[in-house]
Amino acid sequence: MMRKIVIPTDFSKNAFNALYFASKLFKYTRCDMYVLHAYADEVYNESESKSREEMERRKEKIYDKVDLQLLHLEEKINECLPNPKHKYKMLSAFGSLTDEVNNLVNLENADCVVMGTRGKTNDRQITFGSNTVQVMKYVQCPVLAIPEDYTYHEPREILFPSDYMVPYKRRELKFLCEIAGSYRSAIHLLYINPIQKLSIRQEDNMHYLKECLYKAHLSFETTEEKDKTMAITKYILHNKIDMLVMVNSQHSHLEDLLYQSTLEKIGLHIKIPFLVFQNLHR
Repeated sequence: MMRKIVIPTDFSKNAFNALYFASKLFKYTRCDMYVLHAYADEVYNESESKSREEMERRKEKIYDKVDLQLLHLEEKINECLPNPKHKYKMLSAFGSLTDEVNNLVNLENADCVVMGTRGKTNDRQITFGSNTVQVMKYVQCPVLAIPEDYTYHEPREILFPSDYMVPYKRRELKFLCEIAGSYRSAIHLLYINPIQKLSIRQEDNMHYLKECLYKAHLSFETTEEKDKTMAITKYILHNKIDMLVMVNSQHSHLEDLLYQSTLEKIGLHIKIPFLVFQNLHR
């Protein structure tokens, strides 16, 4: 099996931590790792009210600087993360991060994007930086966000909250199944609803999950906690969860979290890797 993993970088400590996590998580798997830096914002932010000629000069200067930074990063990878199964491709692009990541995902048919929850700005008042949120919302591929200073350990306990209403993509569930199989992981499927009776559709979706996640030890849990954010937070703390998996679709738990400020108000400062599946039609 060959995996294609896209790893955006802004050359920060957080970005390298995400790269380190990806190298460890997929250590048993042959991978092409695409390390990408998008630099349009750096050019435009410094070129406001300047002439086109000045902007072009700055663009060339930044391109040269990024090229050098990618070279140094590649040297660091070869030194710190040697793995004959992994090939690294260092890329730069003049464009916005979300667009360039999405273009690369589509071009290479990538399996996953792995990135830090925050970049250089590293505002401690927020859980996810704006770039991470944009990639989570719009890139058509699983996105794995790694918290700053997270120390890698194997994902043995995985939490997957679900209302069993959204249609799951087989490829994404297979991706999760392979991760779980590699580490003999338990996947906790958490149903957050005070009304416990499942509809026929929900029962069918639950059966489909069982079929697709056959390599994991599955446990089906229910909570009567009405607040989704609180229910997820409590479950993570009480069950020593190593990774959180959610599906981004209309009216899903994740949409509630990403589009509302409750994430910050209640304090779901996610300290564990957070895997987001995409199921939005755009």
